[in-house]
Amino acid sequence: MKKLSLFIIALVCVCAHAQETRYVGGDISALPLYEQHNSAYKDAYGKNISDLITWFVNDCGWNTFRVRIFVNPTRADQDGSANPSVCQDLAYVTALGQRIKAAGAYFMLDFHYSDTWVDATHIQAPEAWKGKSDAAMADSVAAYTRRVLTTLNEANATPDMVQVGNEIMYGLCGIKVKPYDDASSNWTGYLGLLKAGCNAVRELCPQARIIIHTDRPTNSGYNAYYYNKLINGGVNFDVIGLSYYPFWHGYLTNEQVASKSDKNNLVKAINQLATDFPDKKVHIVECAYNFQYWPSKGVNYNTQDVWACSKEGQYNFVKDLVDALKPLENVEGISYWFPEEAGNGDDTNWNTSNGTVIVSWQNRGFWNEDKSTTGHAINRTGQITEGKTAADVCAPYYMGKFVGFEPQGITNPSANEGVQAVKMFRNGQLVIERNGILYSSDGKRL
Repeated sequence: MKKLSLFIIALVCVCAHAQETRYVGGDISALPLYEQHNSAYKDAYGKNISDLITWFVNDCGWNTFRVRIFVNPTRADQDGSANPSVCQDLAYVTALGQRIKAAGAYFMLDFHYSDTWVDATHIQAPEAWKGKSDAAMADSVAAYTRRVLTTLNEANATPDMVQVGNEIMYGLCGIKVKPYDDASSNWTGYLGLLKAGCNAVRELCPQARIIIHTDRPTNSGYNAYYYNKLINGGVNFDVIGLSYYPFWHGYLTNEQVASKSDKNNLVKAINQLATDFPDKKVHIVECAYNFQYWPSKGVNYNTQDVWACSKEGQYNFVKDLVDALKPLENVEGISYWFPEEAGNGDDTNWNTSNGTVIVSWQNRGFWNEDKSTTGHAINRTGQITEGKTAADVCAPYYMGKFVGFEPQGITNPSANEGVQAVKMFRNGQLVIERNGILYSSDGKRL
């Protein structure tokens, strides 16, 4: 019993510390679509997963889920072509946010302030806001933000983190800026939008962490210029949010670029952010790696010399990312992009020209696109055998290590007889399963 008590105390300390400062998870904005189209998922042991959110929490140690929101989504891309996954309106997001909170996880809300995707090359305003003056556009941002957050608060789906914009280093709602001196930048109008959004978040969700999200993670010059503009302009935010896709943004560590001409890398850039902005945390709000079919367009770096375009390469990328970022004190979170991806959906009548969930496979999620008779198999690099856990062969399990979670929890069963599982929840409470019965860390039966 003494050994078990010491084991519990050690884990309580680890869990409490991790929950105060660290977040791990993914953007699951398309999960309800997959569920509507009868997609099923299998875990590392080949068993069907009844609810993917609770599985991520209980089996992988994830504690954070990100969801995008569009103003008036029309199920279309920026060019007007059909895209069923552009559907996240307020009702959709409210229902998914309720599920996230009910699972005991943190809810990250990603405002696009558009009717479709916003990113570095697409900064269009919602159709209903187009043609407005800068001041009127800021009023629309504030009013819309308040309306969304009021609805979520009333539905017990209050977000814990809020992104005021998605990949917005080059502009928002049609107002353009550049992360360097350029006469075309409208910083006055742009800062007005960000202040309107951030102030609305502070008003309606004062405990939420505000994230400003950009997509040039390895360019320290751009990062310094941009975030200094925001701070000097009076934008009240907490977290620097970064997208990191190696094929667009480069390598991870100094060691990986030692023999290359381009010495920029993510760890170097994050360390520079710690110097430039010591009071700001960093959250990798998007990251992913292909497990088949290397991207055919817009590739800036061929990082297959480090991570193959395979299931093993995807796993090694996730492992290297977690291992490299975990020691960095200014990094508070890692969120994977589209982990639930599993092909087009599994209705028998789905339209092969448009798909039911996504138009074309990205091959960056954690499950095989092809469904067997019982579900989509998880990407696995080997078998779980004696001395191995699920984290040794599957990327989503390994991600839990960023917050100190171990998939099976018990490393020495003989010293902790009868203990089958250790589970960590967002409030830091440790729940122990012994002989099929749940106990709190102080020994009380639950």
